[in-house]
Amino acid sequence: MGQAVGDIGAYIRSQREGAQVSLRQLARTAGVSNPYLSQIERGLRKPSAEILQQIAKGLRISAEVLYVRAGFLDERPAGAVVDAVLADPDLTERQKQVLLDVYQSFRREGADVAPADPTPTHPNTIHQE
Repeated sequence: MGQAVGDIGAYIRSQREGAQVSLRQLARTAGVSNPYLSQIERGLRKPSAEILQQIAKGLRISAEVLYVRAGFLDERPAGAVVDAVLADPDLTERQKQVLLDVYQSFRREGADVAPADPTPTHPNTIHQE
């Protein structure tokens, strides 16, 4: 558990610094004290799922990412599209899930289709044999 606590703290700190949010600002947004948030970032405390959700809101990132980092959820395969959908603050959790379900459906459907010929053919190209 010690490693997960340190990992989540370091991750929160890197996200906070990347977003150029001060410790004080994030603590206020998350509804926790400055010392408590500092202890989380230094790996001395393991935050609850509720606190992680508030921190995620303050950082404008997906709470799911923090849950995985903290060991509350198993990591699931993701990519740029999944990450973008999960990080979008304008979508509800239900909307995110529906979008991801449709996306995964299209990906499965695409995997069933035979790959196209890798050499593109221009309509004006003359083929010599």
